[in-house]
Amino acid sequence: MIEQSVLMQLIIILPLLAIPGIILFSKWPNLREAVTLIAGALLLIAVIVFYQNFDAGQAAYVHWIELLPGLNISFRAEPLGVLFSLVAGSLWVVTSIYAIGYMRGHGEVNQTRFYACFAVAISAVMGLAFADNLFTLFIFYEVLTLSTYPLVTHAGSDKAKQGGRTYLSILLATSIGFLLLAIVGTWWQAGTLTFTQGGVFDDSTSKFAASVLLVLFIFGIGKAAIMPFHRWLPAAMVAPTPVSALLHAVAVVKAGVFTVLKVCVYIFGIDLLRDIPATQWLLYLAAASVLLASLVAMRQDNLKKRLAYSTVSQLGYITIGALLASQAGILGGALHIVAHAFGKITLFFCAGAIMVAAHKTEISDMRGLGKAMPITMIAFFIGSLSIIGLPPAGGVWSKWYLLMGTLDTHQWVVMTVLMISSLLNIAYLLPIPLRAFFPGAGPQGKDFRENNKIIRLERAQIKEAPWPSLVALSLTALMTMVLFFWPHVFYELAASLAGLSGGING
Repeated sequence: MIEQSVLMQLIIILPLLAIPGIILFSKWPNLREAVTLIAGALLLIAVIVFYQNFDAGQAAYVHWIELLPGLNISFRAEPLGVLFSLVAGSLWVVTSIYAIGYMRGHGEVNQTRFYACFAVAISAVMGLAFADNLFTLFIFYEVLTLSTYPLVTHAGSDKAKQGGRTYLSILLATSIGFLLLAIVGTWWQAGTLTFTQGGVFDDSTSKFAASVLLVLFIFGIGKAAIMPFHRWLPAAMVAPTPVSALLHAVAVVKAGVFTVLKVCVYIFGIDLLRDIPATQWLLYLAAASVLLASLVAMRQDNLKKRLAYSTVSQLGYITIGALLASQAGILGGALHIVAHAFGKITLFFCAGAIMVAAHKTEISDMRGLGKAMPITMIAFFIGSLSIIGLPPAGGVWSKWYLLMGTLDTHQWVVMTVLMISSLLNIAYLLPIPLRAFFPGAGPQGKDFRENNKIIRLERAQIKEAPWPSLVALSLTALMTMVLFFWPHVFYELAASLAGLSGGING
C-alpha cells in the first residue's frame, strides 16, 4: 500500500509525467492520445484510492521546500481539496476522450501542444487542491493561468489572440493587484499563511482589517468571475470547445470558487466571516452577479456565450455559499462545485458536438436538431436540469442546501435572487432542447416558416458527432443523474468541510 503522502505527490506530478510521451509521439496521434488517456486513467485511480484512505483526523502532509522563513511549498489533504481532486481527476480522462473526437473531427492544428498544456493545467489544479498554505496555492494558481493561455489562443487567429489578451490581463491583474496584496496582508496581520481550521486570525484582529482583506481576496480571486472581473470568461470562448470545458468545469473557474471557499473556511473561519461588515456587501455583490449574468445569458444567441454567462451566474452561487458563513451555505457551495462541474461540462460537450456535426453555433439555427442528434440533445436536456436544479439531476442538492443557508442566516434578498435565477435558468436553457425536438414550439418567425422544407432537408443530412465525443457527453450526462441518487461521496466530504456530523470523521 502506497503511503498517503507519497500518493498525494504522485497525484500532483503524474500529469506532468505524461508530457514527454505526448511530445515524443507527436507524429503518431494514436500513441500520443493513448499516453493522455493512460495518464488520465491512472490519475483517476490514484485520486479514488487516496479518497478511500483519507482520514481528516490524520491527513497526509508533505513539505517540499522553504524558499524563505515561513514561505513553504507544502501540501496537506483536507476535505475540500480531496473533493476538488476527485472532480478534476474524473473529468480529465472524460475530457480527453471528448477532445480526441472533437479535435480530429474539427481538423484542429497544434494538437500536441493542446494535450501537453492540458496536462500542465491538471497538474496545477492538483497542486492547488492540496496546497497547505496561501503561498503554495498562489504559485499553482498562477501556473494554471499561464498554462491555459496557449489553450485559449489555440486557433492563432486575431480573435483568439484578442480573447487571450483579455483572459491573461484580467486574471494576472486581479491576482497580482489584489490577491497577492491580500496574502501579504494576511501574513502581516496573522503571522502565518497556513490554512487552519477555524481561521488564522485571533481576537486582536480588527473587523476593519479583516474586511479589507476579505474584499481583496474576493476581487483578487479573478477566476471566480465575480462582476465586474468576469469579462475574461466570455472572452475565452474563442477557444476550442474542449478548452471551454476545461475552463468551465475541470480547472480554471472551479479553481477560483474552490479558492474562495478555502479562504473563507480556513483563513477567516465562519465565525469571523459572519461578524465583519464587508461580508454582507460582498454577499449582495455575488447575488447581483448571479442575477445580472443570468439576464445577459438570456440575450445571447451564440450557444457558447450563453453558457459562458451562465457559468458567471453559477459561480456566484458558490461564492454566496461561502459568504453566507453558515454550515448549510458551505455545504451547498462545496456540492455546487461538483454539480456544476458535471452539468456544465455536459452542456459544453454538446455545444462542441453540435458545431462539429452540424456546424451550428447560433441557438436560432438549432431548431429540429433533435431528430438528427438525439443523443446530444438528450444529454443537453439532462445537463440543463442539473444547472437549473431539477430532479433527477445532482444540482438539486447543492441548490437545496444553499437555500437552507439563506434561511438559516435570514438572507431573504439573497434567497429571492437564487429562486429568480433558477427560473431564468429554465428560460435560457430548456428552450434549446425543446425546440430541437419540437421545432414548431415557441415563436418561429417568417424565415423559419418560409424555409421549413429546406431546414428539414438539411437536418436529414446531419449525423451525430464522432463517437469519442458522444461517449464523453453521455458519461457526464449519466454522472449528473448518478449525483442525484448517490451523492454520498461528495456529501461526506462537503459535510466534513462544513463541520457537520456525517462527514469524514464528522
